[in-house]
Amino acid sequence: MLLIGFITSCGVYNSLMNLSKLKFKLGSVNNFQVGSMLITNKSKLSDFAATDLLKLTSQVISGKFPVTFTVNVLAQNPNTSSGSGEIADISLQAFPWTLYINDKKTISGNISSPVSVPAVEGVTTIPLQMQLDLLDYFQGDGLNELVNLALKLGGQKGSPSNIKIVAEPVLGTPIGNMSYPSPLTIVDQSFN
Repeated sequence: MLLIGFITSCGVYNSLMNLSKLKFKLGSVNNFQVGSMLITNKSKLSDFAATDLLKLTSQVISGKFPVTFTVNVLAQNPNTSSGSGEIADISLQAFPWTLYINDKKTISGNISSPVSVPAVEGVTTIPLQMQLDLLDYFQGDGLNELVNLALKLGGQKGSPSNIKIVAEPVLGTPIGNMSYPSPLTIVDQSFN
């Protein structure tokens, strides 16, 4: 009986240690669309056709600048094995997140199903689907500023450097789900 308690407590201890070992950073931004227009092949305003600019202008005039895109969060499991020599996968049960663009809080969401972060593969991509109206958060910006922001985020030379995700990961453990003690700020520079 004592041995079972020790083995169980070791498993719980290893799961608790996994909380501090799982690391995150932002990967790429994919499939960026303004309305129904994919902009991943554009790098500047002059890359848009006149008809596209007309559509974008009419959207801004009507008070709308809807965008959809995917932010890929990379999760790294640095575990190679537990004390017993077994591979230590980590189960991410929930990932409540909030998207910040240029340090402005925008939308929130969560993953739709659990994600396994295997130790043997090192890094797992967690795609977060974003859908928002940029004018809700960047009122007063004109067409040029909105298009340039969209291009910085998801254009041909786009990067996630103007984005951060604040998340509160929930990991599955042998004794139930456990949340991180405080929210994590996830950026694109390095795993944290």
